[in-house]
Amino acid sequence: MRIIGLAGWSGAGKTTLLAKVIPCLVRRGLRLSTVKHAHHDFDMDRPGKDSHSHRLAGATEVLVGSSNRWALMHELRGLPEPPLAALLAKLSPVDLVIVEGYKAQPHPKLEVFRAANGKPFLHPQDDCIVAIASDMALDDAVLPVIDLNDIEKIAAVLLAESTPLARLLEPRQA
Repeated sequence: MRIIGLAGWSGAGKTTLLAKVIPCLVRRGLRLSTVKHAHHDFDMDRPGKDSHSHRLAGATEVLVGSSNRWALMHELRGLPEPPLAALLAKLSPVDLVIVEGYKAQPHPKLEVFRAANGKPFLHPQDDCIVAIASDMALDDAVLPVIDLNDIEKIAAVLLAESTPLARLLEPRQA
């Protein structure tokens, strides 16, 4: 299993890019999963559903299964947010995991940059960023720059720059 991330400010187009690049990678024969970081309270469940009632009643985990899919919801109940590595360990094996968000975590990332967003670049402060996907030319960039609409090239960079998950999970040397 290999891992790479997409990092960028809110509104940069990370989710839009993922929706375009995932089919490209699947056509190449890859099995992939994604991990999405949410900076806010989110809910996948709806009031009135049994699983929602189970969570509200105090269940720590609720697993919903059917003939089409299954989903496991885990309530932290005041515990700290788990680190990315702990969440990655819960995934079933695939060829590639693409992480959207978790920009402060030490894994290779493609920076998604839109000039209209009005936000600064991330890469000067993050040595894990390996390339930039942008909607404008960046003549002075010290990293490779890919046109945000060149999905085939972005897919190639994601594959080339991904790292084995085992390397990410190794203890860091001081």
